[in-house]
Amino acid sequence: MATKGTTKAKATKKNKFSEETYRFWFENMLLQRRFEEKAGQLYGQQKISGFCHLYIGQEACSSGSVSALTKDDKFITAYRDHGHPLALGSDPKKIMAELMAKETGISKGKGGSMHMFDKEHNFFGGHGIVGGQVPLGAGIAFAEKYNKTGNVCICFMGDGAVRQGAFHEALNMAMTWKLPVIFVIENNGYAMGTSVQRTSNVTELYTLGEAYDMPSAPVDAMNPENVHVAVEEAAERARKGNGPSLLEFRTYRYKGHSMSDPAKYRTKDELSEYKDRDPIEYVRSVLLENKWATEDELNEIDNRLKEVVKESVEFAENSAYPDPSEAYKDVYVQEDYPFITE
Repeated sequence: MATKGTTKAKATKKNKFSEETYRFWFENMLLQRRFEEKAGQLYGQQKISGFCHLYIGQEACSSGSVSALTKDDKFITAYRDHGHPLALGSDPKKIMAELMAKETGISKGKGGSMHMFDKEHNFFGGHGIVGGQVPLGAGIAFAEKYNKTGNVCICFMGDGAVRQGAFHEALNMAMTWKLPVIFVIENNGYAMGTSVQRTSNVTELYTLGEAYDMPSAPVDAMNPENVHVAVEEAAERARKGNGPSLLEFRTYRYKGHSMSDPAKYRTKDELSEYKDRDPIEYVRSVLLENKWATEDELNEIDNRLKEVVKESVEFAENSAYPDPSEAYKDVYVQEDYPFITE
C-alpha cells in the first residue's frame, strides 16, 4: 500500500492522476469501509459500547486529503474519527482494540471510539466536544509557523460545528495571523438528524470563510480526485505563508449519525442516489477502465483487507482491559502531580 505523501499527481490521457495514486485510494478507502462495516457488526453484538460514529460513505475525504499532504503535516478531527487514522497508516489492530476499550488500544483503551490519537502518524484526535478541535487545529498550525517547519495542519469538522462560536474565533485568528491551516467542513448534510437547511440561513457553508477574507471553496468530496486537488492547492497556499483556507467537503454518510440513529429523517431515494456515486466504486471503475487492474486483482485486495480486519478483531478480543489504576495516568505531564491519587 502506498503511504502518506508518496503519491504524486501525473497527467494521463484519461485521468488526472497516476495508477499508483488510484491504487492507493482504492486500498485506503476500502480498508476504512471494511473496518467500519465490521465495527458496526461488533457494536450490534455489544462488543463495542458507548458512542460509535461510522465514516462509511465519506472515505474520499480522508484518503484524498492524505494523498495530497506530506507525512509531516498534522491531522485533527471530531469524533467521527476511525477513518482518518486508518487513512494515515495507523495500525488497525490498535484502532479496533481502542473501540473495545482494551489496553492495547491506540489511546490505551481510555479514549474509545471518539478519542483516537496517534502521534506517530501526526493524528491529533478524535475530539468529542462539537467544534472543540477547531481552535486546537489553529493552535497546531500556530506551532508549525512559530517553529518554521513548513508543515500545515488540516482540521476537519462536521457541518454542525460551524454553529459554534469557537469556529468563527478560530477562523478570525487564523486569518489574522496567516496560519498554515486548512479548515475542512465535512458536510454530510445532517448535524445529527437535522438537515443544514433547518439549522442555518446560510446553506453554502464555505461562504462563511468569506467573512474573514479567507480563500474558501466547495468540493465534491464523493470523489478523491477533487479532494486531492483542493487540499493540495490549499496546502501550497499555506506553505507560501498566505494563510488558511476553508473547504466545504460535500459528502454523505450511509449510516446514521451514530449507531443509535436509525436515520429515518431521510428518504431511501436520497441514500440510493449517493450510493450510486460511491467513491470506492468510482476508483474501482478507473482502475478497470485503464486496465491497471483486473476484477480478480481487486477482489484479492478486498479479501486481504477483510483478513486484516479479522486479525484486528482477534487482536482486540484477546487483549486485556486496562488496569483501573490507568485512570489516574496520562492526566498531567507531571508524573508526580500532587493533587491526583489512586
